[in-house]
Amino acid sequence: MKSKETNERYDRGLAALRALDAEASQAVQNSLKDISPEMGRFIVEFAYGDVYSRPGLDPKSRQVATVAALTALGNAKPQLKFHIGAALNAGLTPDEIIEVMYVTTVFAGFPSGLNGISAAREVFQAKGVTVSHGSSPYPGGDSRRDRGLAALNQTSKDAGERVIKSLADVAPEMGYFIVDFPYGDIIARNILSPKYKEIAMIAVCVAKGTMEPQMKVHIHAALNVGCTREEIVELMTHMAVYAGFPAALNGLSGTRQVFQELDGKKGNQ
Repeated sequence: MKSKETNERYDRGLAALRALDAEASQAVQNSLKDISPEMGRFIVEFAYGDVYSRPGLDPKSRQVATVAALTALGNAKPQLKFHIGAALNAGLTPDEIIEVMYVTTVFAGFPSGLNGISAAREVFQAKGVTVSHGSSPYPGGDSRRDRGLAALNQTSKDAGERVIKSLADVAPEMGYFIVDFPYGDIIARNILSPKYKEIAMIAVCVAKGTMEPQMKVHIHAALNVGCTREEIVELMTHMAVYAGFPAALNGLSGTRQVFQELDGKKGNQ
């Protein structure tokens, strides 16, 4: 017999899941009935009842993080397609979803980005939506280098020149590549908000599990573009669903270090 708490968690989770995609949510349940109905219950109760229902991160931000993480992991196409559909239902545009794929490409590579775009195409075709391919995403007509330096300075003050100098002795071209491509070509684009870009980048770093230095850089950057500490902690909690508890715990450890560093600087002022 299920407890009252279990029933409340299930009902809360089912409501959250149906809000993302009512039809697909039932398909998830049905697909597990013959082999592991408990897994279906775990998904509803924990992923949606315990995590998605929390108020610390808005639905759009959760879908940005989820789509980025699943694209980076590269091993969960059915789930990625579900969450691309959920992202549309949450209010993200097709253009914004494709931008998440571009941002993910910087951290997970072109194969991951291409496979993510392929999954998005299938979802968009099924739902009858299209990418607008509108006006230029680069305001002002600056060069890639200027755009990249400006984007870096927006999130991490004066970091552009530091990046270039830090690699001058071993791989000077890499420093310029970082400024020109990730920042000048991708992050400088104005379709996805700076906050969503940082959420996507942190999610990828946590999901991949091999990028703590970069994750910490982007936690700083996320705070600089308007993310709150509470949202960043909630993002790490959210990642437990998609990347596992070890990845989420390691993400929280890095988050704590960033917060302690910032608090230490305040204390010394």
